[in-house]
Amino acid sequence: MNRAMFAGVAFILFGVLSGLLGAVVLLMSVQAQIPQQAQIAFVSDRDGNWEIYTMDANGEHLCNLTNHPAQDYSPAWSPDGQSIAFVSDRDGNYETYVMDADGRNSRNLTNDFGTNCYAPAWSPDGRKIAFCSIRLGVSGIFVMDADGKNIQNLTQNRNDSGPAWSPDGQRVAFSSRRDEVNDPDNSEIYVMDADGGSVVNLTNHPSGDGEPAWSPGSRKIAFSSDRDEKKIYIMDADGKNVHKLTEEWLGRHFSPAWSHDGREIAFVSKRDNDDWEIYVIDANGSNLRRLTNSPGLDSSPAWNPSAVYSVSSIRKAATRWGWLKWISK
Repeated sequence: MNRAMFAGVAFILFGVLSGLLGAVVLLMSVQAQIPQQAQIAFVSDRDGNWEIYTMDANGEHLCNLTNHPAQDYSPAWSPDGQSIAFVSDRDGNYETYVMDADGRNSRNLTNDFGTNCYAPAWSPDGRKIAFCSIRLGVSGIFVMDADGKNIQNLTQNRNDSGPAWSPDGQRVAFSSRRDEVNDPDNSEIYVMDADGGSVVNLTNHPSGDGEPAWSPGSRKIAFSSDRDEKKIYIMDADGKNVHKLTEEWLGRHFSPAWSHDGREIAFVSKRDNDDWEIYVIDANGSNLRRLTNSPGLDSSPAWNPSAVYSVSSIRKAATRWGWLKWISK
């Protein structure tokens, strides 16, 4: 090959490579502009049996994860979004299970515990799962390794329920009926260290408070309360500055869940007679949207925490890190 032919071939190859590089950049630019929806897991009996579903945060792309004749409840995402813990009675007792995020490979974590277990909650580092269990007629909060081993009792069975880890992993909020003398039927919200120590009472109200949910920055806690029928409230993490989030909206509201960026809160509402539907509202109490509309009951929303959005350097479009990693492989 003479020098002129070599130069021509090199020019052609350079053009092809430049074209491929341009196509990749264009593909990244186009795909970076595609809005990536966060996911919400929830439980529903819309098909006549309690099952766990997922949907996009706009209510679209519904998917049934647990198509099982048993009752499945209380979905809780692992921090990496790869697994979902849940409660099921498929082995007789209500036990804590975990499955892949697509519904496959379910396994029982508490089958050797010997009693009903419910309300699982992953620690932020993914190494542990807190849950509730009823023993000797009262409910206590326990914690175990993510594989079901090394179960420990954090609260010594004192009518405690609904554990929720703070995002920094240092504390666990929960609800409890601890005032057995003065008001044994009233629940309040407490917080304790992750090892069960330093218990602090955050709410002290004659109406019941429960279902605590931490904001992503560990600064706020949303909760449901019977103070005004049933509404969603927000307070500082130390129990101060309590205010009602859903004051203007009719119906009973419960089961609050923060979005991964702290901008939105999903919750359940009985605005339509006895029908439970899932709504989402901005964290300032505005912009109410309805996500589900089924003849059954929809409850227990849980956001996928792995849907982390950032601002792309390409046209400053909102994009998810995992998406860019995938298209740039």
